[in-house]
Amino acid sequence: MFLGIDLGTSAIKLLLLDDAHQIRAVADAPLTLQRPHPSWSEQDPQAWWLAVEQAVAQMRAQHPALWSRIQAIGLSGQMHGAVALDAQSQVLRPAILWNDGRSSAQCLALEAAVPQSRAITGNLAMPGFTAPKLLWMREHEPALFAQIRSVLLPKDWLGLQLTGEAVSEMSDAAGTLWLDVAARAWSPAMLQACGLTISHMPRLIEGSQSRGTLLPALAQRWGLSASVIVAGGGGDNAASAVGVGATRPGEGFVSLGTSGVVFLAGDAYQAAPELAVHAFAHALPGRWHQMSVMLSAASAFGWITQITGSSNEAQLAQTVQALDATRRAQAPLFLPYLSGERTPHNNPQASGSFVGLRSEHGVADLAYSVMEGVAFGLMDGQAAMCPQGPGQGAPALHLVGGGARSDAWAQLLASGLQRRLQRPAGAQAAAALGAARLAWMALGASEAEVCTALPATATFTPDAAQADLLAPRYARFRAMYPALQTHF
Repeated sequence: MFLGIDLGTSAIKLLLLDDAHQIRAVADAPLTLQRPHPSWSEQDPQAWWLAVEQAVAQMRAQHPALWSRIQAIGLSGQMHGAVALDAQSQVLRPAILWNDGRSSAQCLALEAAVPQSRAITGNLAMPGFTAPKLLWMREHEPALFAQIRSVLLPKDWLGLQLTGEAVSEMSDAAGTLWLDVAARAWSPAMLQACGLTISHMPRLIEGSQSRGTLLPALAQRWGLSASVIVAGGGGDNAASAVGVGATRPGEGFVSLGTSGVVFLAGDAYQAAPELAVHAFAHALPGRWHQMSVMLSAASAFGWITQITGSSNEAQLAQTVQALDATRRAQAPLFLPYLSGERTPHNNPQASGSFVGLRSEHGVADLAYSVMEGVAFGLMDGQAAMCPQGPGQGAPALHLVGGGARSDAWAQLLASGLQRRLQRPAGAQAAAALGAARLAWMALGASEAEVCTALPATATFTPDAAQADLLAPRYARFRAMYPALQTHF
């Protein structure tokens, strides 16, 4: 048995995988965000560990025989978060998360301090990344900054609790702006610009390598062998790619999670920071990937569900599916920038907007507008990575994340992206499954044996009539951002 632990923004998820590729058990525990000031986003790392313990207790109680057979554990997690630790490895402040927008000024300062930063990191300096958060701490919390002896990413802090070792892996480290992504090594220049050195950084491994074994006391408390190894794992998106089998060049996925992602794997480092495209190391050796990211995707649909007083997201999605083409063509346009935006605008101050609201519009129209606006944001991301379009014969993309459960949204995306989309079995747990697969490989299994494509439970092909409806609305959507930018 191989256990995958996925530290998400809204929940901890555990998944138990056997060596016949069967998911044998899942468990989860909720997490909450703290927003003490506008544009801030934080979580207490101790809350992550309490959620892990809760999910472990749930899985052990429900599947004691399976639990006792665990041989390896893999980790996946939300990227970019900053967990600052003192000399005793104690957390100095709540973790500053990926969707925190406070460090815009520090991004400018970082790129000015290291003019070659984009070439080193393959990315623009954005507030979501880890390095600007530490610059913000150095400026606004100097007493705390002076106590820092190490900085860990969220899932790697969990790894520290599991093994006692400070270790990271390439895919997550690539999201810090401290990694030389082509060389797969820490960059002294980027660290120095933040007042840090390599001594503040964890040891680097590949995601399919072992970071250590369970601490004996923890293994005993959890009823596991102290020989259970913990794999490097991956950032949530790289782990999701491993989970669905998107590891070879040209393969990829679209994620409708809290954030939205278009992910394309490759066997070479390809940076395009001028287009606000992320170039990261993959969780497997000798692999990289490009990725576009929007900060509000399925979370935007959760927001519209809440503020309209709808009973639940699934029911609201059904009302969208019932709208005819005329109603959709007359719906307002929605800019989905509820938490700012990354690709392609790199603007933490960008804001959500409905444009074209009229008295005849109802809840279903607004819900459709949100779905469509998120689809348009993902289309912007694909255009940044593939300016000429996906091209004939492009492989189907996997569709993952909580929003992937909606057939209406999936079809809308297929028509907008002009890509065949496949919803894989277990799409909602792709990151946890990828973590479990990386644990399996850390025991010596081959990539070919482990990283098989998941069977598709549904396939969505572009619909010409729907694409024709979307085209003029997408053109209007693209014109909205520059028209409203000065008003954010």
